[in-house]
Amino acid sequence: MSVIEVNKLTKYYGKARGIIDVSFKVEEGEIFGFIGPNGAGKSTTIRLLLSLIYPTSGSATLFGRDAIKYGPELRQDIGYLPSEVFYYERMKVIDLLKYSASFYKKDCTRRMHELAELMELDMNRRIEDLSYGNKKKVGIVQGLLHRPKLLFLDEPTSGLDPLMQRKFFHLIREENARGVTVFFSSHILGEVQRLCDRVGIIKEGRIIEISDIRSLQQNNYKKIHIAAKSLDVSSFDIAGVNKLERTNGGVRFFYKGNINTIMRKISEIDLSDVTIEEPTLEEIFMHYYE
Repeated sequence: MSVIEVNKLTKYYGKARGIIDVSFKVEEGEIFGFIGPNGAGKSTTIRLLLSLIYPTSGSATLFGRDAIKYGPELRQDIGYLPSEVFYYERMKVIDLLKYSASFYKKDCTRRMHELAELMELDMNRRIEDLSYGNKKKVGIVQGLLHRPKLLFLDEPTSGLDPLMQRKFFHLIREENARGVTVFFSSHILGEVQRLCDRVGIIKEGRIIEISDIRSLQQNNYKKIHIAAKSLDVSSFDIAGVNKLERTNGGVRFFYKGNINTIMRKISEIDLSDVTIEEPTLEEIFMHYYE
């Protein structure tokens, strides 16, 4: 079953572009990555799905129900961590979390304390005394304390130190293992590569690619580095070779095309070494954006 189904979703802010004709599906139990630089339309898409803002046109369903029409009911089963967290400054963390928990029709006390302990969050401190990283921890606990079935994470790790980031990723994998569907929006591509099953790439408000991470790497450029005593660079002036550059004792380049063609070319050379690698998500992403 598709937990999220988006069909030609469009949002304009006056004449300014938000997103245009965005369509995709997220299946139950998957971790879906949503990537693009700042301003591409990631947060707009999430806010539309949460019915925090309303679309200009198009539609979206969550758990098979209209996201706008049934927003308040649907949010009982949704956790959300926004990219920026703002709270009532004078409240204590414990009071804020209890207030958040009061919106759900279940007892969240035990889970709230478990999460606070895991994230090393002192619940007796006032919000105004917290660092940005600790405010982000409050957001994580708040987003997960009611054991949601669907989790929206918008740039979730900004402000967290590397150790806490690792704990956070472990927590998300645990949530996913018990069946939670995760929509993970980020411009930090290494995070997406580590965590997600599939990825959607958004550019200037439009989806330009949706693929599983493995296929995206396999069907994209290969990174090839050749080391040889004597090498004629012009012999690699063939279709599919990209970003060719000399290195100390060889050449490196990206190649997209029939792998047999490039292997035949390489076999003609007296090699001292050759490496062929999958590109990182970052390199694929830059290919789409250049």
